[in-house]
Amino acid sequence: MKLECSIDKIKNALLLVERITGKNLTLPILSSVLWIVEDKKLKLRATNLNIGIEIEIPAKVDKTGIVAIKGDILSSVFSNLQKDSFVNFELINDNLFVKTKNNSITLKSIPHEDFPTIPQIDGEKIVIPSKKFLDGIKSVYFSSAFSDIKPEIGSVYIYPEDDILVFVSTDSFRLAEKKIKIKQRLSFDGILIPVKNIVEIIKVFDNIDEDVEITLQKTQISFKTSNIYITSRVVDGNFPDYKQIIPKSSTTEVIVLKQDFISSLKLSNIFSDKFNQININVKPKDKIFEVESKNNDIGENVTKILGTLSGEDISVNFNYKYILDCFQSISTDSINLKMSGNNKPMIINPIGDPSFMYLVMPMNR
Repeated sequence: MKLECSIDKIKNALLLVERITGKNLTLPILSSVLWIVEDKKLKLRATNLNIGIEIEIPAKVDKTGIVAIKGDILSSVFSNLQKDSFVNFELINDNLFVKTKNNSITLKSIPHEDFPTIPQIDGEKIVIPSKKFLDGIKSVYFSSAFSDIKPEIGSVYIYPEDDILVFVSTDSFRLAEKKIKIKQRLSFDGILIPVKNIVEIIKVFDNIDEDVEITLQKTQISFKTSNIYITSRVVDGNFPDYKQIIPKSSTTEVIVLKQDFISSLKLSNIFSDKFNQININVKPKDKIFEVESKNNDIGENVTKILGTLSGEDISVNFNYKYILDCFQSISTDSINLKMSGNNKPMIINPIGDPSFMYLVMPMNR
């Protein structure tokens, strides 16, 4: 094995690939990155058995070959190399020799024969711009339960509605839904992608601006671009029938500037209790919309906010953090808050953007 390639390209690829290596004591091979040199390219491959990745890098290949090197060592070495245009590699007697203008490095290899294969998925295909797909998962994944106790809610649920992909997540305290229109009609059953894998998928595709081909199977899903291939396991379970908990109508509505509401929440947080509890009071007839919080050790705060109010008087407690989280997914200046009773969830919608919906459950007093 002998090749030359761009040092920047291999640095960027290793940054993504090394994150997916496994820390499995019973399968130490998973801590390595597999190098496959063939057909004028270098393939870097890693997996932790839940998610796998392969990134192709153009290379000047003098001799093909295959080798496995510990991922953390590779990452440390290349993050500290000085900037050079190209780097040369040569495998001699199971040692990988790395040579740049200023460095000569020898890396011990690991027997690669036990490195798992990354499955090639065959099934229904979706072609979607990567930025649209990222918009879908970024808009909702923060509402997932980052826990393995209930895998079905520790996931992002994706399902089709004709030519719309619907992305949903919940941790049972709040729920986010985002709808993305695409150019094809779909009919697959809903799939659950573990949120831990979603985080890695976001990091890989965050700076990519091209179409991604998604292939669906009962137990696996894959994502493919011109030089990246990722597979993820799919959770075997049923996502909650979340539409049942969405109120069909509201008794109180508030239209308010997003930034005014965010500022009031951040101020209220200073005075909130250990449960992050705030109280939202709406009195449409008196034109009062206020956020209040109280902490016996610090003090209390009431912030009045200008808004368009309608419906019945209401006073509801919420975890301020669960409300604040959703604004990363809202780009409009104004939002609509819909409430349907003191012990019912609140719905937050961006004004002028029907594609996103956020639901927050109330707290017990």
